[in-house]
Amino acid sequence: MWLNDTIGFVPKNNWAIDPFGYSSTMAYLLRRMGFDNMLIQRTHYEVKKELAWHKNLEYVWRQSWDAEETTDIFVHMMPFYSYDIPHTCGPEPAICCQFDFARMEGFSYENCPWGPSPEEITQENVQEWALKLLDQYRKKSTLYRTNTLLVPLGDDFRYINVQEAEAQFRNYQMLFDYINSNPSLNAEAKFGTLEDYFVMLREEAERINYTSPGEVGSGLVEGFPSLSGDFFTYADRQQDYWSGYYVSRPFFKAVDRVLEQTLRATEIMVALTLGFCRRAHCEKFAMAFSYKLTAARRNLALFQHHDGVTGTAKDHVVKDYGTRMHTSLHDLQIFMSKGIEPLLGIRYDKLDQSPSQFEPAIVRSKYDAQPLHKVISLHDGTYHSVVFYNPLEQTREEVVMVVVDRPDVTVVDSNMSCIQSQISPELQYDNSKIFTGKHRVYWKVLVPAMGLETYYIGNGFVGCEKAEPAKLKLFSKASSVTCPSPYSCGKIEGDVVEIENQHQKLTFNVRYGLLQKVTLMNSSPNIVNEEIGMYDSSGGAYLFRPSGEAQPIIEGDGLMLISEGPLLHEVFSYPKTAWEKSPISHSTRIYTGESAVQGLVIEKEYHVELTDNDFNNREMIVRYKTDIDSKKVFYSDLNGFQMSRRETYDKIPLQGNYYPMPSLAFIQGSNGRRFSVHSRQALGVASLQNGWLEIMLDRRLVKDDGRGLGQGVMDNRVMNVVFHLTVESNISTISNSVSSSFPHNPSLLSHRVGSHLNYPLHAFISKKSQELSDMPPPPRSFSPLATSLPCDLHIVNFKVPKPLKFLQQPPESPRFVLILNRRHYDSSYCRKGRSPQCTRLADDPVNLFSMFKDLTVLKAKATSLNLLHEDPEIIGFTEQFADLAQEGHVSISPMEIQAYRLELRPEQ
Repeated sequence: MWLNDTIGFVPKNNWAIDPFGYSSTMAYLLRRMGFDNMLIQRTHYEVKKELAWHKNLEYVWRQSWDAEETTDIFVHMMPFYSYDIPHTCGPEPAICCQFDFARMEGFSYENCPWGPSPEEITQENVQEWALKLLDQYRKKSTLYRTNTLLVPLGDDFRYINVQEAEAQFRNYQMLFDYINSNPSLNAEAKFGTLEDYFVMLREEAERINYTSPGEVGSGLVEGFPSLSGDFFTYADRQQDYWSGYYVSRPFFKAVDRVLEQTLRATEIMVALTLGFCRRAHCEKFAMAFSYKLTAARRNLALFQHHDGVTGTAKDHVVKDYGTRMHTSLHDLQIFMSKGIEPLLGIRYDKLDQSPSQFEPAIVRSKYDAQPLHKVISLHDGTYHSVVFYNPLEQTREEVVMVVVDRPDVTVVDSNMSCIQSQISPELQYDNSKIFTGKHRVYWKVLVPAMGLETYYIGNGFVGCEKAEPAKLKLFSKASSVTCPSPYSCGKIEGDVVEIENQHQKLTFNVRYGLLQKVTLMNSSPNIVNEEIGMYDSSGGAYLFRPSGEAQPIIEGDGLMLISEGPLLHEVFSYPKTAWEKSPISHSTRIYTGESAVQGLVIEKEYHVELTDNDFNNREMIVRYKTDIDSKKVFYSDLNGFQMSRRETYDKIPLQGNYYPMPSLAFIQGSNGRRFSVHSRQALGVASLQNGWLEIMLDRRLVKDDGRGLGQGVMDNRVMNVVFHLTVESNISTISNSVSSSFPHNPSLLSHRVGSHLNYPLHAFISKKSQELSDMPPPPRSFSPLATSLPCDLHIVNFKVPKPLKFLQQPPESPRFVLILNRRHYDSSYCRKGRSPQCTRLADDPVNLFSMFKDLTVLKAKATSLNLLHEDPEIIGFTEQFADLAQEGHVSISPMEIQAYRLELRPEQ
């Protein structure tokens, strides 16, 4: 959009030479943006060899679920080790390097490591050098099907002055002139762009059919095979697998996700403010923020660089990324704290000048610090308002938590009805002093889809029960722990301990503080043996190079605390390890609730501190050993969008069996039993033995691994990693066979667990307390949707794409955009059972014109995902798709993402 607005150019070709492996989600997104072609480089050297052997380095990339060929995009894969000049002119780097004329005498680049350096081309030597170059071109061309050959000419940090560019151009032009003026050479060479290459190649493919016998191709471009799947895990040589970066700098991988979901929540709030509140004050308030909103989009986008979120940047660059994200996170939270006011109808005037009445419940003091809960300070006879914002498209029922400075509190809802609540002592990760003296208050909220709901927490509400204190039980051999007031403390007796809710029972080993079994109600126990271990390792930011297998680090007789109350049961474990200060401590929580998604998950929170040199060249994992017969097959997600089937192979090293896990991994047995780990941040995952799933949590490495970073990874931050674990039983008779090459899909419950984890409720607390005598305030809630959306339909975003230009555009133009994704789920895991509150699915039509309450959609128009193309064929769809959209009908197949431009007006 920026390119189009600034210079009137819309790109059609994707150039991605440096990401470390490639996801098929990228191919899908680019196709739906109207891209035609992709160029990729870093794929496993054995994959390149196999594709080159069959002349399949150019192919059509198709999504695994796509039977109609609507997702096809043409791909050129570069054939050699690198994208620099020694590795692009042909198969022999020592010769190709001599055609990198920036390495001649008088330039600052290094000499050719293979031997002779380049020399100036003259009339005397042009024949010799032109034939040498042409020989490399000819050899390279044997790896491809067509007579059109692409030879990239460049590198990182090149063309930094005119002299260098001139040297490359002048010398190549002489070589080209010689080749082109000698018809006997039967070749033509010229400078061109990527676009020129793909145009020529497609023209040639139309004239000559290059299809191999028995090959399945594509109607998009004839003569090439179609392939599905992704390119993980990347290896560039020997056994050097780039699976380390899946986990490097995990603290910032987590911040990335927090910024992403906070930005989405804010964009939805900006759109709702501009849609519902057509008053000058509201528009002025939203417009005043538009520069910071744009900056936040750019800071998030910047961190998606292949040396950003990957954790492969130098320390000072990491700090810059972190600072930018922190600034934007702070700006977005300030906007939301204020933005809830006009939506709740608290006030409209002076919105852009007056200070906010609310502040975010969770704050970060600096770019690399853990987030902290704001402590609500309550005096006798006062209360605070707590407003919850639900950025999801379904009504949400879940247990929430705030921190208070006194235990005798009560919670009421916006209608002044009493709400059941629980208090537990606030814990910290320190075995000598685990209680902070503060208290956590839990209660259950019900927040409308994309809406707001207010609750009041106070001291002295008459006629309501106070928060019920949790009952505590302790196991501690080493230190004596004083029981905090007003709780009752008992001792944990026996070797095992259990906690349970309506859906499941968890069994723990007391000595080690680790999970052992999960028993679903009315079912036999599932073994889920939790293990925490470490690898000794010699890799770096990119490479994982374990020396041997991971060794368990938990020794017996640490500290264990069980806290049980009406809303939540928690097991806290500060384990004993070989180090005085344990590098890991963790909590396991289950919530009560018949109908809430939360009641069906096991919440694991690991507190990780690999912050000193005791942990040099160590990598920490958590491993779940189950009794599921998974046949060493597991599934991990790509970009949180689709699943990919992974198989563990003995013939490749351990590090090659590690895969990216942006948000989900699961194993499944032939009886359909499934164990899933949903993650709040990207990490790496493997299944090294039958029934095992292991996830790497953090890594600390002293040395550089020779891939361009020039340093180790030693800047570890204290961090918390959160997983939601689910155990599910297949209820259908049609069991998917494990050997099927197609990936399985998450269940409907699994999709919803992932949504709840990755798009949490946002809480805002009133800055000032109110007197109870001022009760009751007006009921305060905001519910923008006419009804919750079907639970397999997800709003990727609802936003104003050009906030800076909102007021310059006429009101009747489509200034809003709605992006929807229909999730594909495995229906053998639930009819509508086990996915609570799931009353409808997207098989029932959704109409955009009647989606909102008190807001009229006047026009709807289908568009590409980058909002630049309205011709459906450009993005792979039929005319019918565009026609249906104009009538407001959402016709969306499972797995698809679709964008609609909307013209909105508030109802009078």
